[in-house]
Amino acid sequence: MQDERDSQQLPPWNTYLYGLQQEAPKPFCVACQREVPNKPEFYGNEFHGNVSRSGADSLLVEDGCYLVRKSERAPDAFTLAIRFNEETKNFKLYYDGQHFVGEKRFDTVYDLVADGLIHFYIELRAADYIKQLSSESTYAESPYMAYNQCRLRHDKTLRVRGAGTNRRHGVSPNSDSAANDSSGTADGLNSTPENDEPEQDVDWTKYEKPHVFKVQNFNGLNWCELCANFMWGLIAQGVKCQDCGVQTHKKCSEKMPNECMPNMKYIKRLYGVDLTTVSKANKQTLPSVVERCVKEIEKRGLDTEGLYRLAGFHDDVEAIRVAFDKDGENTDISQTKYEDVNTICSALKLYFRLLPIPLITFDIYKPLLDIIKKDNMAEEETVKQMKDVMARLPPAHFHTLKYLTAHLVRLTEHKAKNMMSAENLSIVFAPTLMRPLETNPIVSLMAAKFEQKVIEFILNHQRDIFGR
Repeated sequence: MQDERDSQQLPPWNTYLYGLQQEAPKPFCVACQREVPNKPEFYGNEFHGNVSRSGADSLLVEDGCYLVRKSERAPDAFTLAIRFNEETKNFKLYYDGQHFVGEKRFDTVYDLVADGLIHFYIELRAADYIKQLSSESTYAESPYMAYNQCRLRHDKTLRVRGAGTNRRHGVSPNSDSAANDSSGTADGLNSTPENDEPEQDVDWTKYEKPHVFKVQNFNGLNWCELCANFMWGLIAQGVKCQDCGVQTHKKCSEKMPNECMPNMKYIKRLYGVDLTTVSKANKQTLPSVVERCVKEIEKRGLDTEGLYRLAGFHDDVEAIRVAFDKDGENTDISQTKYEDVNTICSALKLYFRLLPIPLITFDIYKPLLDIIKKDNMAEEETVKQMKDVMARLPPAHFHTLKYLTAHLVRLTEHKAKNMMSAENLSIVFAPTLMRPLETNPIVSLMAAKFEQKVIEFILNHQRDIFGR
């Protein structure tokens, strides 16, 4: 991604903090000149044993000098003494396979001191500057925004070129083949009607998604993509979004808006990944797992008894998961590869179970249960209220739920043979598609019947809730 960004017109990187890091004092170990009995094996000649604070202070004469001594207050503890700005700083020093005084862990005491000196120096010389970084940096002028604007223009160009056309299937949404309801023909029963697929003319910029930041150890020189300033230190210099790769200071990351533009080279899998993330990364309104599995199930016919109720062979289901994670929409799930259609059904259910945010999101879980609990409400009003709640779903969740439920409705049209009525399917899919944010076994057990009623009602009124 960095190569792509280099080709854009980016604001200049600010090297002020980099210059300060270069000026910071370098570590200098004050070696102990005597044998120290019972010296811990994880320390070298920086360990001085029983040395008082004043004794350490007399040994550390220049900025950057350091030593390790036994703590005077805790007999089994150790103290790191560092000279900086003409005073000695003392820190409790720990070891658990690596050396640390705070959250950061280092292979050597030397590296720990080097990192500390950099932070001491920059905080001394640039405290006010650092404090103002996130407040003074203008998001609209950031390198991140400059790059994203280029990507947004590119995506909108693709939308204009493909407007009015289902690009994946080459079918206009207004054509006769898209408008016809093929559920009344034998061929139509074994294929997915075009009008159940969302149009591909989608503005992906409206798929709001927060960044997923994680503390990162950066190699070499790195700059914050929000404020354009150097990310100082030797390790854990900042954070990096696990979905799009943007890197910033930890403080700057708190200012980032929810417009992450994921890239599959960072995500690298489909199962267990947020639905909006996958949709934005692949520029598809439907995850390939869902579309491929649904079409394969309907291609083989919908008359198989116990569809979605009977489990497929576990090893084959796991093989399908691994294959989709690796090959995406190129995954082979044909009958010659997996003879039992129940294996495909189980793989699809597994996809929904592993979503970190369920298809029916946490936000609308309680409102849906509240609606279905109103026994005295007219059916038309229940449909209206459910439709209003469904409109609150993120676009990726809305399109996928509409597509899946349309598929399940087609299954119910064959219930005389497959024995899967709307009630039976709701029992199977309720715990797969919806769950509360906080799980309490007793509460979950009491809510289960209402979850099933929600799914059954959706299947019985699918077109009224989602439209054609």
